[in-house]
Amino acid sequence: MHVSGRRRRDLLVLSSLGAVLFATSTGTAAAEPPPADPLQQQVDAVHDSGAVGVSAEVTSPATRDIARAGTAERGTRRPMPLNGRFRIGSATKTFTATVVLQLVGEGRMSLEDTVEQWLPGVVVQGSGNDGSRITVRQLLQHTSGIRDDGLEIPALKSADGYRAERFRTYTPEELVGLVMRHHPVPSPSADWSYSNTNYILAAMITQKVTGRSWAQEVNDRIIRPLGLRDTSTPGTFPFILGPHAEGYAFGTGTSTGIDVTVLNSSMAVGSGSVISTAHDLNRFYAALLGGRLLAPAQLDEMTTTVNAPALGVRYGLGLAEIPLSCGGSYFGHRGELLGYITWGGATRDGTRTAVVYVSSDGGQDTDQAMSTLVDQELCRTRS
Repeated sequence: MHVSGRRRRDLLVLSSLGAVLFATSTGTAAAEPPPADPLQQQVDAVHDSGAVGVSAEVTSPATRDIARAGTAERGTRRPMPLNGRFRIGSATKTFTATVVLQLVGEGRMSLEDTVEQWLPGVVVQGSGNDGSRITVRQLLQHTSGIRDDGLEIPALKSADGYRAERFRTYTPEELVGLVMRHHPVPSPSADWSYSNTNYILAAMITQKVTGRSWAQEVNDRIIRPLGLRDTSTPGTFPFILGPHAEGYAFGTGTSTGIDVTVLNSSMAVGSGSVISTAHDLNRFYAALLGGRLLAPAQLDEMTTTVNAPALGVRYGLGLAEIPLSCGGSYFGHRGELLGYITWGGATRDGTRTAVVYVSSDGGQDTDQAMSTLVDQELCRTRS
């Protein structure tokens, strides 16, 4: 086919222009790669510390960012579930403290009420414990001096104990009775000492004040009003329903341990038994710090803190105050219950929240990477 000279020149010009555009576009792509996602980088760092699976969510009024790494089940390629459910452990304490402070705001009880007043004879005096000298405030603040019941639970101490007792049901009275055999930590109210028993007692007081169980109060006062559809109080039910990653514990060396996903968490009523998701926890922290769950006076009580040297932070009523590397502080809580660990919290006004969880014991490096993630994400200005 014959092509005229003009036509040939036009084709050459178009070909040359196309080559220039192609070279420009590919050159720009090579010179300016897409920026790395900071949240994904932080999640990858947590995973690199030895965790089987990691998931995180960060929210602000206009954004919701999610990142995942690792797998939902060891030895498979199954990804961490979006909005997966997990046992939030001691982050449950913030739920319990919120319910108690709501009751205080309603005038149904006082933070200065004693344990003996509501639970006569439960905190016995035979081993030096005295419920008439321990207030509700001291329970929520971890300044009661009462020992931790977790030290008495075989399922939480070893793989053999877990296999033998993962379906065992404990009553709150039984758990408190285990602790009352031991002398209290010296100097109640003067020294800070973390104890899950404090929150088991708070759950028992909640039932005494309201005539309804702790679980009913948490559901009716927090979970249902906020529409936390993936949050539950499982009671003695040992399974995690819905999408979730398997949890692993009791690892040694490079081993991630055994699968501990199935657990009757009745040993952690009030102190660590809630099941939730990163998304629901973010919504809870935003509502709490945003003033939607507590009146100003009760929120002030919750966020008034004392030194908690064992944690390296300050602690209020069911909520820790943690310094931010960019200045100021945030409020939140670490949580752990056999196979699942979470860090989360919110800025003081509740407008920015961050939650991360892992599905295995990761050790000190994992904890550090998780707390760094929350710090960096709450400090980072998002578009």
